[in-house]
Amino acid sequence: MPTRSAALALAGFVLFASPGWGSDPLNAIDWLASGSSSENLPATLLLEPPVAQSAHGPDITVTPLERLLPPVGLVSQNRTGLPVTLWQGSPPQRLADLIRDVSVDTLPALQSLLMTLLLTEARPPFDDNDLVLLARLDRLRDIGATDPVQALVQEAGPTATPDRFARWFDATLLNGDEDRSCAALTADPYLMEDYGARIFCAARRGDWPTAALMLETAHALGLISNPELSLFDRFLNPDIYEGMPPLPSPTSPTPLEFRIFEAIGEPMPTATLPRAFASADLRDITGWKAQLEAAERLTRSRAMNPNQLLGLFTARQPAASGGIWDRVDAVQRFDTALGTGSAEAIRKTLPALWTAAQDAGLEMIMAELFAPRLAEVTLTGEAARIAWDMRLLSPAYEAAAADPPDQSAPTLFLASLAQGEPDPTVAASALERTIARAFGPDSTLPDPQKHLLDEGRLGEAILVTMKSFSYGADGNLDAVAQSLSAFRQMGLEDTARRAALQLLLIPRR
Repeated sequence: MPTRSAALALAGFVLFASPGWGSDPLNAIDWLASGSSSENLPATLLLEPPVAQSAHGPDITVTPLERLLPPVGLVSQNRTGLPVTLWQGSPPQRLADLIRDVSVDTLPALQSLLMTLLLTEARPPFDDNDLVLLARLDRLRDIGATDPVQALVQEAGPTATPDRFARWFDATLLNGDEDRSCAALTADPYLMEDYGARIFCAARRGDWPTAALMLETAHALGLISNPELSLFDRFLNPDIYEGMPPLPSPTSPTPLEFRIFEAIGEPMPTATLPRAFASADLRDITGWKAQLEAAERLTRSRAMNPNQLLGLFTARQPAASGGIWDRVDAVQRFDTALGTGSAEAIRKTLPALWTAAQDAGLEMIMAELFAPRLAEVTLTGEAARIAWDMRLLSPAYEAAAADPPDQSAPTLFLASLAQGEPDPTVAASALERTIARAFGPDSTLPDPQKHLLDEGRLGEAILVTMKSFSYGADGNLDAVAQSLSAFRQMGLEDTARRAALQLLLIPRR
């Protein structure tokens, strides 16, 4: 069966603090393929300065060496600013629940922060029993970041436990790298009780008689359901079923079922499936439209590098009009105009690009792709305002603050916020006044987070603050103020500023 090259570039997840984009689209997760070197970090990681671990001075603690398990992660603590003790001190089940449940879908700043938490090198909490690692893997899968799932579990040891292997096996199926996990399953069949996986792996290595024998045995012992029997029978005996009506598709397919339906010539559309399945549409065997839709979906969740999306958008001419084809046309026209350096051409094409980005929820993506080059062009009118908003949404928001397009109160407030000192005298709305209060001199660390930090529970404190901010984004202004104050007091100043800017500039959906 076809496979694809190793894979998605992270993204997404939400504040982008890495160097500017290159001129060519990145291949899928080059930074993993190159061994996770610090020079090839995914552009969607939040790289903050070192974070405070306590509201007070550090205490000296003594821990038995046998309890200091090695840290697990794909990004060094020296790059993220987060300590390897991030999770220690907190109840493992509490951390696992927060990691799986914290809502970040419409908040790019929090998406980036969550991705950083999931990928940073950190030791598991004491008496963890893999709860936090499995939660990290599950949340990465939910985001659609299947390549980081595979890489993270490979670093931790994919065959150490059946639960780890199950996550690894599913990720390799979606990434087209199932030969590796099948080899491990063949060597140690106890890793999975699922007969379907063993049948599939036997067929993958060309051992069709063994695969057929296992299928018959599983059926005789009642270890496989009738729908599974029909599916695997077609997989192993395609000639018998040639010309037969297609099988009904399961409503919630497993990655294994997804791949087998593909193998028998009945591929399942991924638009209605969880995000993790979208990565399968990035392979060359998939049509361009399906690749575009999957790339948009994964980029919105920060699971893919925006440069890869731009590469797909500019790969060829739109095949039709309407929907995604209009976005492709808008991006191509603007990219061409930007390449000419003509202010007039940019002025004419930028509004259409921004409208298309807003319609698809891609404001942050377009800002990160084009804001650095827009900063070099002098624009007027509507285009000047759009370009400035895009720059505020980019990592270079402080530079943009020094060059506002006008002197209106909303503009002055945004400029002062980008500089970390929002001016309450020009705050016009309740949200702006709340943000100004959170950045004011009287802002303090909320008691819940202070209590957690005093106990050394930094990761839990960050997750609790993220959860609080998601409530605030839905209209709870007190939660907005407390969350922004907590981020700043914990040393996450960049997160606080970008989250506040995004609240004001990106419409809630």
